[in-house]
Amino acid sequence: MILPEPFPPDHNPLVRKLESILALTDEERQALLALPMQVAVIRKDQDIVREGDRPSRSFVILSGFTCTYKASGEGRRQIVAFGIPGDMPDIQSLHLKVLDISVATLSPCSVGFITHEALWDLCMRCPRIAAAFWRETLVEGAVFREWLLNVGRREAYARMAHVLCELLVRLRAVGLVEDHACTLPITQVEFADALGASTVHVNRVVQELRADGLIELKGERLSVLDWEKLKQAGDFDPTYLHLVQERAAA
Repeated sequence: MILPEPFPPDHNPLVRKLESILALTDEERQALLALPMQVAVIRKDQDIVREGDRPSRSFVILSGFTCTYKASGEGRRQIVAFGIPGDMPDIQSLHLKVLDISVATLSPCSVGFITHEALWDLCMRCPRIAAAFWRETLVEGAVFREWLLNVGRREAYARMAHVLCELLVRLRAVGLVEDHACTLPITQVEFADALGASTVHVNRVVQELRADGLIELKGERLSVLDWEKLKQAGDFDPTYLHLVQERAAA
């Protein structure tokens, strides 16, 4: 099913994402809204793309959460990024013909597949959007470096606090946070795969964050009770996300 505009203009996830880093002109907004995309609804815990694929299209997350991951030869998964609405986790396939990562759903997701041909045409017509896509790949590199530091040099308590801070700031930038609270459909098993810790250790850390009055986590609803202390606990500085300043300051 081809839907050039699956959302009202003010709620289009891709537009909201790019507007968190760039002041779009009316012409650029219309070009994004006119992109032909094939919309698919994908169940939880399904691969969208796999390492080794040679895709002829990329996808934008319209709703739901994803993870980008690598797997060891023994099949053990290391999550290297979480994807939220507006993200294009495989945009690098425009230039790198063989994927070296896999992307899976963490919740039921709606995704919009856009052919590389359509993306190349957009980039040729709208060079500032092309620059924004390139900028996003650079920001992904910055996030990977921060995650390497997080897993390699921070204690589990700080690791968890840092990732929660990052998710809150990124979700706020695309309008998905209200009063320091957001939907967060990520299990403790999935956090363990991202933090390089056991599920038991992640559970213990979550209980400590609760006991310290920093967060409240009920089901899929995260509420940050003390933002400043959570940032301090996670050694968190949002500079590496390179968002528009006023939106980065949650």
